[in-house]
Amino acid sequence: MSSNLPIAHGDITAPTPQNTPLNQAPIAQGLSRPTVPDISEDNEPEDDGDEVSGLPANAQAAAMLGMVHGRLADLVGKSSGYIESLPVEVKKNIEALKGVQVKQNELQNQYKRECLELEKKYLELHKPLYERRSAIVSGSSAATVEEIEAGIKASIKDDPEYTPLAKDPPTGPAPIPEFWLTALRNHVGLSELITERDAGALKHLTDIRLSYLSSDDPKPGFRITFLFSPNAYFENEVLEKTYLYQEEVGYSGDFVYDRAIGTEIKWKEDKDLTKEFEIKKQRNKNTNRTRLVRKAKPTDSFFNFFSPPTPPSEDEDIEEEELEELEEKLEMDYQIGEDLKEKIIPRAIDYFTGKALEYDMLEDDEFDGLDDDEDDDDDEFDDDDSDSDNEPPARRRGPPKGRGGGANTANPEECKNQ
Repeated sequence: MSSNLPIAHGDITAPTPQNTPLNQAPIAQGLSRPTVPDISEDNEPEDDGDEVSGLPANAQAAAMLGMVHGRLADLVGKSSGYIESLPVEVKKNIEALKGVQVKQNELQNQYKRECLELEKKYLELHKPLYERRSAIVSGSSAATVEEIEAGIKASIKDDPEYTPLAKDPPTGPAPIPEFWLTALRNHVGLSELITERDAGALKHLTDIRLSYLSSDDPKPGFRITFLFSPNAYFENEVLEKTYLYQEEVGYSGDFVYDRAIGTEIKWKEDKDLTKEFEIKKQRNKNTNRTRLVRKAKPTDSFFNFFSPPTPPSEDEDIEEEELEELEEKLEMDYQIGEDLKEKIIPRAIDYFTGKALEYDMLEDDEFDGLDDDEDDDDDEFDDDDSDSDNEPPARRRGPPKGRGGGANTANPEECKNQ
């Protein structure tokens, strides 16, 4: 999948030179601010050792390291007093640098806006090609000899052992069955969302299109449009998913996702693929008679994509576990939208044939390699600890768990041509 993009999580407090973490991650919006004082020998609780004293040496080291990480994480964003101790003239220079940074941020915002306009320009240039692709897929127009020959040359370039087709002129239109269903199923992330029940409806998917929101709209963003032929599942011929960015670029210098809006699907009777129905018996306590009751419960479906999760508000009180689950859903939802925009729509034929899978797998291998490197580092850390079980673990500053931890680690992307 394409690289993770930042998701809106509110303002964060920047660390000072005295408490900068090794791995920066913002404090979760809505969670309480740090209240733990600076860790020192004088204010560490005396009973920390009792909590882990009964564990094996390696487990003790891991437990102590976890406690230290947790406490240092709580200090991220808490003033160390360093800046406050500087002379007034130095403080004024610091404020001046903040003013310079404001101008830099304005330029970056202008740059990203212009990149977005460039993407819109090239999308317009691509539209005739997308329309031509749609005509060939649907069978409303026959492929030309030139188009076929260009495709054969591309196939030979990809695979020298490819056997070219006969050069007989096309006899007429020949629609490609289940083109978009096959393309979606060949995407790693989407294949996990599409159920066998969904396939029946997605066979009627005739096209997927991209458009950008107008420059006059309050917020920038893009829209994915799904076109369907008449089917037995829902009344809609068009289903849309709109992704909105925040008006200003984020701290990483790129647009930050704000929220997504999906079309309400008008399901036909008993055809809602996002629900499962079960029949239960109910007994009347007074008459002892029974009746059958039909109940619906939510179920996994690709069409849940059009009912996106809602980011929690700042004032909303939510459990940490529930917050993490919601964050994962939001990140997945935004990532699917980005992959549709950047991968599937521009290279639909590569996903239909499976060619794109080779490149997607290469990306996964790169991330797997990074995981292996981290595992190697962990092994080295364990070896060092084993030399001296009684030696306390080194103090390290670690990132706190928060809403933006994963999303905001993405590198800013350069403007892309569609």
